[in-house]
Formats: sequence, structure tokens, C-alpha cells
Amino acid sequence: MTAIAPIIAFVPVAALLTITPGTDTMLVLRTAGLAGAGPAARAALGIALGCLAWGLAVATGLGALLVASPVIFGWVRLLGAVYLGWIGIGLIVRAGRGVPAGMAGAAGTAFRRGLLTNLLNPKIGVFYLTLLPQFLPPGAGAGAGLMLAGIHIVLTLIWFALLIGAAARIAPALADRRLARAIDRACGAVFIGFGVRIALA
Repeated sequence: MTAIAPIIAFVPVAALLTITPGTDTMLVLRTAGLAGAGPAARAALGIALGCLAWGLAVATGLGALLVASPVIFGWVRLLGAVYLGWIGIGLIVRAGRGVPAGMAGAAGTAFRRGLLTNLLNPKIGVFYLTLLPQFLPPGAGAGAGLMLAGIHIVLTLIWFALLIGAAARIAPALADRRLARAIDRACGAVFIGFGVRIALA
């Protein structure tokens, strides 16, 4: 019971962090509202796979190596900032021009953007590296850390499913071109802001 208690304590903490607004939430909501549930679900799967990759990196020690190397960490951070800025600028420039020009013009695009948004965000790795060890039983191996990452991923997918379901209900109201344009521009500004934040972190 003693070994299980820290893992149980991790669940509400991970749930709270999961529902905290960020680039992932913005990506799924925008995709669900303007492109539909299918592309949004694929974006969510891409995000989950990116989290899993970071979880594996931390569990095998690669995450600590990344954080310990300012050069590698800086390059990943810079790539992530540039990628988020590129998405944001694209949304603003092509605002309201329809799904193909937006975040999820195709299933592959939605999945790829969800994946890269996480893979190129080193803060995910730092999050796992600093948080997971606090909830691991003494002497726990890499498998226990990966299990906690898996719990976080499952909670994330449940949260995204709720968001997609809610967005699907209001999707007809977003069919207006002017409203879609405003949403694209607002999301674009948010993505640029997150990119700048990562670059300056």
C-alpha cells in the first residue's frame, strides 16, 4: 500500500496539470471547432504520442541528458519556438480560408502538428523529469516512471475527448466565415505568444 500511495497521489496532480490551458488544448479545441471531431482526435493522438516519447526519454535517462546539455536543450527549445510561431503566423495569414489552410486540413496534418507541438517542446521533458520522481516509490525503476507518464497520457486523452465533444456541439455556430477568421487570428496570436515564451524561457 505504501508503494501505491505515491502513484495514487500523482493522479489529481496530473489531472490538474492536464486541464491547465496550453498549446495542446488550443490545438485540439481549434481543430475540433473548425475541422471536426475526426481531425481533432488525430491531433490528440499526435499529442499523446509526443508525451509518450518524452516519457520514454525520461524513463531511460535521455531526458536528464537533454536538460544537462545547454546546447541540445537550446536547439530543441529554439525549434519548438520557431514551429509554434510558424503555426501562429500561418493561422493569421490564412485566417478563415477554410479547413485545408488551417490547423487540420487533413488527418495527417492534424496528427503531425499534434506530435511536433509536443516533441519540440522541451518543457514537456522538464515537466516529466522534475515531477515524476516525486511520486515514485523508493527504488522504483524506469518502468514505474513510464507508468506515471502513461497515467498522464490517459488523463490527457480523456480530457481531449471531453473537449472534442463540447466543441462538436458548437461547431455549427462556427461555420460563419467572419467568426472562423477571428478564431484563426486569435489562435494564431496565442501560438505566437507560446513560441515567444518558450524562446525566452
